[in-house]
Amino acid sequence: MHFLLTNDDGIDAIGLKALSAAVLEKGHSLIVCAPQTQQSATSHSVTLRAPLMVREVAWEGGKAYAVAGSPADCARMGVELSDQPIDFVFSGINNGDNAGTAIYYSGTFSAAREARMLRLKAMAVSIQPHATWDMLLHLARLAVRIAENFEHTELPRLCVINLNAPALPVSELKPLQLAPVSQSFFLDAYEERTDLHGNPYFWLKPGIVMEKIEEGSDLDLLQKGHITCSFVLPSPDCNDKYTEKMQDFCL
Repeated sequence: MHFLLTNDDGIDAIGLKALSAAVLEKGHSLIVCAPQTQQSATSHSVTLRAPLMVREVAWEGGKAYAVAGSPADCARMGVELSDQPIDFVFSGINNGDNAGTAIYYSGTFSAAREARMLRLKAMAVSIQPHATWDMLLHLARLAVRIAENFEHTELPRLCVINLNAPALPVSELKPLQLAPVSQSFFLDAYEERTDLHGNPYFWLKPGIVMEKIEEGSDLDLLQKGHITCSFVLPSPDCNDKYTEKMQDFCL
């Protein structure tokens, strides 16, 4: 299989390197096309009124490009720059989970969604903060196995696979669970301040405050130590549809 790897944490992110290592160790080929700077929470923005500056960077095992643009831009550019057809797109591994309504803000998820809009199979891969290399590589290897499992399986139009993991030692992880996306929303608030000239401005208050998390949702299971997988599509039956296909991963 030929993989396109992208992310929103930037070309130098360790999670991107973990995915690359997992792809290459299974004998697959790859191209990397990622933002040159951090692009978290940029959602599905695309560059319309400026040129996309692209530079090739050194990458063990394949060609790689840093793009002065958004994650969605990178997904599009990766397709343009690849010298062979792309079989599967990974976006991640993001430093921070992208479960629940975070997918609507996530550059990681949006890059995968852009790839799916281009009719490429795509997966967003994320892990809670402070993950070690072993945690990242374990999740990357799982992502590759799932991608291989879907090589010859059609996915519904716009259906994106969303994989999330707790930042736990491998021995402490609970089994992968298929899960619906939580609808619990953020309850962030802003703190008003005044600058030296007496002008008001606002800072988003630190910490994450959310509505009550639904039992059995991706956020709930993630907090309980499970790796979670969701098939994200405006359709309620996607998880049921792929239960049999995923049974080897849900132990």
